[in-house]
Amino acid sequence: MRAAIIEQPGSITVGERPDPAPGTEGVVVRVGACGICGTDLHIADGEFPPSPYPLVPGHEFAGEIVAVGADAPGGLRVGDRVAVDPSLFCGHCDYCRAGRGNLCADWGATGDTVDGAFAEYVAVPAANCYRMPEAMGFREGALVEPLSCAVHGVRRIGVSAGERFLLVGAGTMGLLLQQLLQHSGARVTMVDRNAERLKIAADLGAHAVATDTADLHDELFDAAVDVTGAPPAIEAAFNALRRGGRLLIFGVAADDARVNLSPFRIYNDEITVVGSMAVLNSFGAALDLLAAGVVRTAPLLSHALPLEDFPAALDLTRSGAGVKVQVVPDVTAARR
Repeated sequence: MRAAIIEQPGSITVGERPDPAPGTEGVVVRVGACGICGTDLHIADGEFPPSPYPLVPGHEFAGEIVAVGADAPGGLRVGDRVAVDPSLFCGHCDYCRAGRGNLCADWGATGDTVDGAFAEYVAVPAANCYRMPEAMGFREGALVEPLSCAVHGVRRIGVSAGERFLLVGAGTMGLLLQQLLQHSGARVTMVDRNAERLKIAADLGAHAVATDTADLHDELFDAAVDVTGAPPAIEAAFNALRRGGRLLIFGVAADDARVNLSPFRIYNDEITVVGSMAVLNSFGAALDLLAAGVVRTAPLLSHALPLEDFPAALDLTRSGAGVKVQVVPDVTAARR
């Protein structure tokens, strides 16, 4: 099969890999669409320590089952159209046993620690497959994984109707979080330097948009979410909180990044700071929300490139062009 391969940091090829086999409890999926995530950029640059090389990346994907293992659970059949949770938790460490598999001591994920879906085919556990509604195309289905991360993030920060939220970062994740928060009754202000993305945020119902938190005229918020991972943005979001406010660190910062937050203010104003890491029991909920039309996907799906153009897809993502860049190994299948 054809696949995009990160041979080592900075070295990317599109070449041949052996066709995958399903395993006794797994399936093989013909990839319909796979989205590029910031994590893929980190893997390409050697900045994601769990990843081995060479590796076929790709963890945001949907497709059609073409082979089923003899003991695969769930009654899956060849021809089923599925979105796939990439999570590979061990199931027996202290974190998994406590119901916090996303913190698994032996954490893994399809496309991050084992070969993923920037390929024609990918082998995955059958238990990780979720059947898609007939009306949902593969490009939409590939958004279930990032949406499931957003669902987990909203659960971590909490939201009550009428609350004022500040979102910093209007990429795919910021725009997904915006829609989930608004669905729960929050009033969202979006900050981003990209004017095109701010227009999308406004079209999706943002109460206000700005290119800098300094333009918010000292408005204070009940909660703030940083979706950038940039220390200055995190600090600005923290400083925009009212007393009793909540800050969610959702964006991925470099391991050695540091921020300057006032511990006195955290104490005196009872500020809550929480993090949100990947997916946790949120994939099915995300699929249901997408199927119900809670999230508008058309404004987010900006680019679809063939597998051979994987390096160009990475470059598009780095440039900030559009919103969600996806690779579509089979253009005909992606429309189904």
